[in-house]
Amino acid sequence: MKAHVWVMPKTTVLDPQGQTIHHALSSLGFAAVKNVRQGKFFVLDLEGMTRDDAQKQLERIARDVLANPVIEEYRFEIVE
Repeated sequence: MKAHVWVMPKTTVLDPQGQTIHHALSSLGFAAVKNVRQGKFFVLDLEGMTRDDAQKQLERIARDVLANPVIEEYRFEIVE
């Protein structure tokens, strides 16, 4: 099975990369884009565990390894 994990800066945290991308898009004529938040996306291949075990492991992996919970939030989904 596969899992997708998204990690994004919390909305209360300044996102300088997102601001840089927004500025670049504006200068390229994409004025309709009003805000950009830049994050991380992970695809994990999981093997040899039940869906419930995968759910528990993903919670730990996302919280303890992939995200900094002080400034980032995360979500994940298991895809078959």
